Amino acid sequence: MKRRITLATLALLIVITTAGTGYSFGVEFAAGAWKQSPSGKLGYEPLSASDILDLESDLNYQDETRFFGWIDIDMPLFIPNIYVMGTPMEFEGNGNKSFTWSGTTFTGSFYSKLTLNHLDVALYYGIPLLEKATFDTLNIDIGLNVRIFDLEVTATETSGTGVSETESATVPVPMVFLAVQIRPIEAFAIEAEGRGISISGNKGYSLIGRLRWNAVGPLFIAGGYRYDKYDIDEEDVILDADFSGPFGELGFSF
Repeated sequence: MKRRITLATLALLIVITTAGTGYSFGVEFAAGAWKQSPSGKLGYEPLSASDILDLESDLNYQDETRFFGWIDIDMPLFIPNIYVMGTPMEFEGNGNKSFTWSGTTFTGSFYSKLTLNHLDVALYYGIPLLEKATFDTLNIDIGLNVRIFDLEVTATETSGTGVSETESATVPVPMVFLAVQIRPIEAFAIEAEGRGISISGNKGYSLIGRLRWNAVGPLFIAGGYRYDKYDIDEEDVILDADFSGPFGELGFSF
């Protein structure tokens, strides 16, 4: 059975394990929607350049809006802070082209689906005394992030033989994590997050820019833009693509 890790399950475990420490900690969490625009190429054990398909023109993947969520726990003492974010990504479409995937030849009309759900788990520290030195206007966080991909690629011929191929894998990828927050006034902040890695021929990075407004009490609203870039050759799947678009969030800070 394919292992799937959910944001809700991991967040609950984190809260349970830290609740008994006897120290106070801060928690922020939010849910939002991200409009994901795909661009790039996808192949499954390609034999030639014609077997690497364009996400837009060959696979006919369209923009998709998906919900996502995150929780950020400010830990006490010298324990690293914990930031968990779950991002569902799924695209499907119908095309008409001859190509070969994993030794299987598709001709004519076909259906395909790409699932690239992922969970980010970051352990980080803020730069000591930076907020106090800047009168609570600047904060920088640095740490390590693990992005756990739940990857699945499917192609099914809808005419002729009706052949089908599916490849799935769960792949953890370590990344560097960096976040910057500028707060010119108490109720408003400009935030940026970056995650990235280049290892064993696989490259990937994720950039998030966010404007945040603390509305009433613990409630905050935010909006921004996210850009993810992947160059992956893993488990016979070749993906050289980016996914980008605006997002909006609603959350609480305690």
